[in-house]
Amino acid sequence: MFIFAIFAGLSLSAYLLASMRTYRLGFPLDDAWIHQTYARNLALWGEWAFIHGQPSAGSTAPLWSAILALGYILKVNPYLWTFSLGWVFLLALALVSLKGFRELGVKLFSQDNQFVWSIGAGILLLLEWHMVWAAVSGMETLSFSLLVTLILVWLAAGWKSWFLLGVFIAMSVWMRPDGITLLGPAVLVLAITNTNWPARLKAAVLLSLGFGLLFLPYLFFNRLLAGSFWPNTLYAKQAEYAVLQSIPLWRRWLQQVSVILVGAGALLLPGFLYFTWRAYRQKVWPVLIGIGWVTAYLGLYAWRLPLIYQHGRYVMPVMPVFFLWGYCGLEMWFHTNTGNRLHNLFSRAWLFSTVLVLLSFWILGASSYGRDVAVIESEMVDTANWVAENTAPDELVAAHDIGALGYWGKRRLLDLAGLISPEVIPFIRDERLLAYYLSEKKAEYLVTFPGWYPVLTRCASQLYQGSRDFSHQQGGESMAVYRWIPDCVKNK
Repeated sequence: MFIFAIFAGLSLSAYLLASMRTYRLGFPLDDAWIHQTYARNLALWGEWAFIHGQPSAGSTAPLWSAILALGYILKVNPYLWTFSLGWVFLLALALVSLKGFRELGVKLFSQDNQFVWSIGAGILLLLEWHMVWAAVSGMETLSFSLLVTLILVWLAAGWKSWFLLGVFIAMSVWMRPDGITLLGPAVLVLAITNTNWPARLKAAVLLSLGFGLLFLPYLFFNRLLAGSFWPNTLYAKQAEYAVLQSIPLWRRWLQQVSVILVGAGALLLPGFLYFTWRAYRQKVWPVLIGIGWVTAYLGLYAWRLPLIYQHGRYVMPVMPVFFLWGYCGLEMWFHTNTGNRLHNLFSRAWLFSTVLVLLSFWILGASSYGRDVAVIESEMVDTANWVAENTAPDELVAAHDIGALGYWGKRRLLDLAGLISPEVIPFIRDERLLAYYLSEKKAEYLVTFPGWYPVLTRCASQLYQGSRDFSHQQGGESMAVYRWIPDCVKNK
């Protein structure tokens, strides 16, 4: 564990240093500031609200926001607390990977307990660039990935505490709504591993009790805040990107798969396929059910939310399982004694190439992380600070990206993305209706990237625009602040 702790610290520190060298310390996603804002308000006011005095269900990950709030209660620097949590969850993920490798290799496939290879299973995730990026993203992504990996390893290894398993699955829902899909593999494994009805019924009752203990409060939590059993974000994102559903489903699914293969994942794919084949030959159904969940999870996002931007952060939770299974397959192939010299040569070349690509993309990932943070800091955070310094506290600001604006700007907001203003979801992509909405609500400012709302920006006069080049270097533009002109669209 000490070795893993050192590796995790060094891995995360390199990424943080890359962001400081590029521009300054921060987060690579504006959404991270949404969680920080909910956490700060929870700690300061004891209320679940993005804007003080206005309770809302705009956080997709209430458990993550609550964990962040503990840092504010303890008066720990938000960056230090958040990045320390990333270190803890990355370390825990490595330990689960090590345990999973040992359980699957020794118990299920009769492999020798290779100490070096088991250590390698943990180090793989400590250096895999998607995982490190997620650890310092300020988001719930890595903590949810940890729960996913733990639950699927739990099922594959045959651990029998069904009540505790149900608790962990419900906890994953508090971390992200799609955690509810993990109930499917649990029910299937329960059905096939218990050979008699009394044992099966007992396990089902324990699983249901553990799950219901935390899941029912989650439903009431959302119902109380938003009037529905699921958070606003679940509907808002789907409505905003509904146009992407016109792409053929098979192509959307392949796009989801493609983001996993950027880096060592490409070389672990053969191992994943070999591991799947071995599991099928030996009828290891819990493993196959977990593989089926990975495939279905990618299909769910391809169907409802086919986004691959931000390095595929929406499907990052399946990556640790894919990497671990792929690594198990690589180890099995490496130690298959065929007596064939070509097989041995290929095995060593495969292993060496995987290590080389893993390290190369860890370095490239640090550079990418630095640029991602620089864009958010120079566009969202700097703009939010301008709003805080140049507008009155009681003025109403309309914006699409509300994270940094809510945390640093501290203004009343209309959320054009629908997270805390769910009334815009039905017309979220209709700029003319959005213009009428802004005028009806008496918005005084509009904050956006000019190209995102060409109709709205024609009905506003520009007051400020970012001057840094980080966004332009990645093919983007600079965020701007506009004075909103009421009834502009109506007069045109």
